Amino acid sequence: MFNNWKTIMLLAIPSLVSFATMTVTGTISLIMVGGLGMTIIAVVGVSNIIMYNAFAIFSGIGHTVNYLVAQNYGAGDMKKGIERTYLAFYLCLVFAGVTASAGWLFATDILRLTGVSAAGVEAGAGYLQLRFYAMSFGIVSFAFHGFLRGIGATRMSMYISLIGSGTMIFLTYALTFGKLGFPELGLFGAGLAVLAGEALQVLVCVFVFYFMLNRQFETRRPVPLNGSELKLLAKESGKLGVQEFSLSLSMYIFTVFVASLGDEALAANEVALNVMSFGFMPAFAFGATATILVGQYIGSGNPYAGRRAGTDTAILGTIFLILLGTVELFFAEPIARLYAPHDPAVYETAAYLIQVSAYLQIFDGLLNFYAGGLRGIGDTTFLLRVSFAVSWGLFVPLAYLFIYVLDMGSLGAWLSLYSFLTVFGLAVMVRFYRTDWMAVRAKEAH
Repeated sequence: MFNNWKTIMLLAIPSLVSFATMTVTGTISLIMVGGLGMTIIAVVGVSNIIMYNAFAIFSGIGHTVNYLVAQNYGAGDMKKGIERTYLAFYLCLVFAGVTASAGWLFATDILRLTGVSAAGVEAGAGYLQLRFYAMSFGIVSFAFHGFLRGIGATRMSMYISLIGSGTMIFLTYALTFGKLGFPELGLFGAGLAVLAGEALQVLVCVFVFYFMLNRQFETRRPVPLNGSELKLLAKESGKLGVQEFSLSLSMYIFTVFVASLGDEALAANEVALNVMSFGFMPAFAFGATATILVGQYIGSGNPYAGRRAGTDTAILGTIFLILLGTVELFFAEPIARLYAPHDPAVYETAAYLIQVSAYLQIFDGLLNFYAGGLRGIGDTTFLLRVSFAVSWGLFVPLAYLFIYVLDMGSLGAWLSLYSFLTVFGLAVMVRFYRTDWMAVRAKEAH
């Protein structure tokens, strides 16, 4: 068991650092732009939710590359793994163009429809447009990261994330406030920083894939268009993308509901979500590790070892969340005060929400750990169905009930969020253990 734990930690810690880097980057950026006022905090928070939705639509490509390549790597058939990765790149380039076009044409309308105040729309339209452009690069880099995690190269993925995030933090400081000889561009400068960081990350990914990994995997060899493999990739990406989009769209509607409570409530919600993203961080990292290990064991024809690896990954991830939740419980207000030191109503509400969810985030962890395991075996249809059912049959109705009917305000919003995550997490865990593991096989095109 402990050898398994060592393998898990060697894969999970770099992923944890990668996700932590992204979370810390968002946190530092939010703290820096928070000095521009409550309206700006609210705009950045809404923009984050919008970007989460835009990314979710196409994120299925990266998730699919991750688990298919993991299975191919476990089976020792990286020729097929490279072929599938190339097909994923072609899809990513098409969708990157769609994303950039959406930002160019509809950024202002999207902010307005979300319920952002007129002042917020005026201040944030250019920023959101830049975030869409940055996302077009992010879609491509996510597929590269999926490949790297599939072959177990989580440390390399971590270094690339550090380069991109470091660039974003530096340029956010320099361009937002006009430091170190850069022009003072305010929120627009923060958007440029995100765009530059994502673009640089893609360039580094291209160098790593086509030059550093070419000797080992022959990544520069021509790959013919295989219709059956493209169909498999599109089908699996579609299911995982719709699953993620179902979740993100329900979060978008949740944000619209919270926005109706006013900028103060919206800002507090964003601060709390940003702090709680430190809990999402180990959940995502250990979930990604479960996908890698389960996928590789399935590819090698050892499904029960995959089941054991999924269980051990969930145990270790839960320990991380318990420790993190304890810190959040006792230090909620000092942490929240960092974001909005001059707005007591914002940081006090945010601190209360953080304390309420400190240990409830364990269920979000269960969701990510076991969903990662199910992705590793390719059980994408179940993930799609359960995601749709709990998002629209539970989460959105509960949010409406608690916020508007029972008038519970921000607390009601968060109780609906964690009720949803609890049910979702338990459902995915039960599915993982009720799977007939002897019948599980690696995915093949037909």
